[in-house]
Amino acid sequence: MAKLDSLDLSLPDWAISVFIVLVTVGILLSIKHLILSRLIRLSDKTRYYFDSLLLRAIKWPLSLIALLFGILLLEELLNANSAMSSRLEKMTTYILPTLLVLAIVMFVDSMITGMISHYSKKSRLLHNSQSIMKGVSRSFLYGIGILILLSTLGVSITPLIASLGIGSLAVALALQPTLENFFSGVQLLMDRPIRVGDFIELDSGEQGFVEKIGWRSTWIKMLPNNTIIMPNSLLSESKVINYFYPQRELSVPVEVNVHYDSDLEKVEEITLEVAREILKSHEYGVNNYNTFVVFHTFDSSSINFTVMLRAHEYFHQFFIRSAFIKALHKRFKVEGIVIPYPIRAINTDQENVHFKEKHTGHQLKR
Repeated sequence: MAKLDSLDLSLPDWAISVFIVLVTVGILLSIKHLILSRLIRLSDKTRYYFDSLLLRAIKWPLSLIALLFGILLLEELLNANSAMSSRLEKMTTYILPTLLVLAIVMFVDSMITGMISHYSKKSRLLHNSQSIMKGVSRSFLYGIGILILLSTLGVSITPLIASLGIGSLAVALALQPTLENFFSGVQLLMDRPIRVGDFIELDSGEQGFVEKIGWRSTWIKMLPNNTIIMPNSLLSESKVINYFYPQRELSVPVEVNVHYDSDLEKVEEITLEVAREILKSHEYGVNNYNTFVVFHTFDSSSINFTVMLRAHEYFHQFFIRSAFIKALHKRFKVEGIVIPYPIRAINTDQENVHFKEKHTGHQLKR
């Protein structure tokens, strides 16, 4: 049997150093996860908001800090190996500032977006514009972070800032439609002719609920469950009917006609009784509304009038109108009030018309 005089299982120093760093970083991330998870659960039970926001905001930056610590530790362990240490030092010259700036930017971004989401629940204006506010703040923050990183790495940003002024003009001309939609969206949010949740009607006839006012377009969800994506520039220049402004309640006119032989005083009294009963009993009716009846037309076969009801919002009017028509039709039958069919009466006396009978049949003759 052959004997093994020696068995060399030793690993190179750089591999051992990498293994130590990976284990250290893994331990730090595990400790961070355990401590932060427990603290976040405790903070969620308090009545304060910012302690929970702060703990959630430092979650990813702490992971980057742990990675940064691992790189520094690896650089320290490889000092004995001059070749590996010099290569790693060149890499860390760029990696460490990048990780540090990214951690700071991510922390500030999480804090700002969290505060916008929190205060948007208290402010209608901020609620409508939170998507744009988050986008603008994030773009500005990451832009500042890139400039700081370039300056940290030794890149002169003064020529870059000067060139950005000229370049921004060219970009503005190239992105004119996009910028027009963006500023139109800002105008919609500031003037507030429409708000998220409002029911509106466009000048083209489409109706729907405003779901989102974004950077470029406004999303309108129609009643058939379809969505209209309307560019902000077109929406700001078009005629829009907002059925939720200044308030959601709206009048619901119902057209009714009765026979010429009807007692109009009795018709009005019964119609008002039915209307008040519907407004009080129906879930979508405004029970304190002072409903009224207006007679307005001598039609060809009837006298027409309008009953004015009131609903809590636009979509409720269909149910209020349906319930009222059914109740009024039933009550008119009980009271003997006739809703006439469309007819045309021929007044033979006025036109001096008489009928003459012949053997072949009847013939109308003047």
